[in-house]
Amino acid sequence: MAARPLWWDGTSPAGRPSLADDATVDVCIVGAGFTGLWSAYYLLQADPSLSVLVVDAEHVGFGASGRNGGWVSALYPTPPEVLAKAHGEAAARAQYAALRESVTEVGRVVDAEGIDCGFRKGGTVVVARSRAQLARAKAEMAHSQRWDLGTELLDRESGVETLAATGTLGPTYNPHCARVQPRRLVDGLAAAVERLGGRIVEHTHVTSIEPGMAHTAPGPIIHARNIIRATEAWTSHLPGSNREVAPVYSLIVATEPLSADQWEQIGLARAETFSEHRHVIVYGQRSVDDRLVFGGRGAPYHFRSGIRPAFDEDRKVFETLKSSLRQMFPVLDGVRLTHEWGGALGIPRDWQPSVGHDPATGLGWSGGYVGDGVALSNLGGRTIAELVTGQRTEISALPWVQHHSRRWEPEPFRWLGINAGLQVAAWADREEQLTHRPARLGKVLSLLTGH
Repeated sequence: MAARPLWWDGTSPAGRPSLADDATVDVCIVGAGFTGLWSAYYLLQADPSLSVLVVDAEHVGFGASGRNGGWVSALYPTPPEVLAKAHGEAAARAQYAALRESVTEVGRVVDAEGIDCGFRKGGTVVVARSRAQLARAKAEMAHSQRWDLGTELLDRESGVETLAATGTLGPTYNPHCARVQPRRLVDGLAAAVERLGGRIVEHTHVTSIEPGMAHTAPGPIIHARNIIRATEAWTSHLPGSNREVAPVYSLIVATEPLSADQWEQIGLARAETFSEHRHVIVYGQRSVDDRLVFGGRGAPYHFRSGIRPAFDEDRKVFETLKSSLRQMFPVLDGVRLTHEWGGALGIPRDWQPSVGHDPATGLGWSGGYVGDGVALSNLGGRTIAELVTGQRTEISALPWVQHHSRRWEPEPFRWLGINAGLQVAAWADREEQLTHRPARLGKVLSLLTGH
């Protein structure tokens, strides 16, 4: 079984050169994932005269951008009520509207740049397979109606026709989501940046950032008026930023390509993405080459924000994902699983993503997406371009702009708290399987996450 992401199959091992000498540019962007590349793309669109250098410690799409579940969604980890309390209802609504627009914007750029990444806006379906989950689905629909988020509750027949998961009682559906092959998207975006005149270097590890200067290993220094941090989970490994975000792992499995008859029994005819109304987050899609791709949380947080290749694999989580997948879709019994992989995502202490730029120092950032970064990074890139160039629109005034989350607790409290939250989510799902009622532990989970 392949131990690297399905999305990397067919990619060329030949990469871009590392940075050999000192460089002086207008904008240095640290991180060649979605955030860094969207930022470079929109900066060069706004001002083609800018010299833009994107630097990555590994290669384009090495991190979450090349490992995720391929959801271009309008999901946002901070509830609108939280935003409204701090910024007002109109601002909260504007933040969510900007995310919905970002899904469309990704599709527009894909078409404009000719990026073959399987972008298809089929929406997302989230199944309720117990009475407790159905209660949450109904609450989500009511919440969506209050905030105009677009989620509707389907009846059982319509739900099963969309996604024939066993035990489905009544799923929710939201149209603001597209399916993509994420590595193709990030590679296509990198090519577009280079066509616009941007420069991308790989295998160049930025060891520290300060106003006007980024230091790298093995030695070249980058001088830049503006330096943008686009490092997501790896932010925790930069000096002085080790408590900015907590890297938490998400793992994924993929089947072999399925037949037309098997897909007839599963659904997803419009390439909808899918999930389940459980406490432990799961997500899936029908891939461009007709595989069923299924992922979820559950892997532990590693002490002192550890990120290592060995953490991309967790046998217990992989087996849980496989078991859940076959329980949902018995037609997969006997189907071969061909790929298993994982990766780290960044979670701020208050679960609020942010983007910002200080014109006095030239330092900027975007990140802390809590796993919802494919579309949100697009909004972040557009915002960075506006903040750097001064060509402001309404997106520069959204609630997440210039937001600063409080720092995570020092160890071992960070390790204890995050892993307690992950465990409580699993216990809450087990409680509901036994009682068939909404879990009391769900309230504990809300206290731990602050939502």
